[in-house]
Amino acid sequence: MKNYKILIVEDDEFLLQMYTTKLNLEGFKVLGTPSGKQGLKMAKKDTPDLILLDLMLLEMNGIEVLENLKIDDNTKNIPVIILTNYSQKENIDRCLELGADDYLIKAHFVPSEVIVKIKKILSSEN
Repeated sequence: MKNYKILIVEDDEFLLQMYTTKLNLEGFKVLGTPSGKQGLKMAKKDTPDLILLDLMLLEMNGIEVLENLKIDDNTKNIPVIILTNYSQKENIDRCLELGADDYLIKAHFVPSEVIVKIKKILSSEN
């Protein structure tokens, strides 16, 4: 299996560390940042295989990050999973319209389920 690179953009330090640890244990290379602006820079520089993106972020929110990713030719094809506590239909619709591959509400998914979703999206990319 290819050594996939995952970028986690999450402002909650505990969740960022937890997902980094869990994904590392699964054999993924993980990059992480609490900042939307920094996440966008990292996506452009490091070209991850998948991005796990929160909506509530420092400097730039997740929807702005997603918009910027999808208009850039270098990042528009990177799969993005939104992982957030926002469950409002308009947020879900907006993110899916912009091209997010999935929209997960943190309270409804344990990390192992999120990892299953990540693996499923990555395996369908090949």
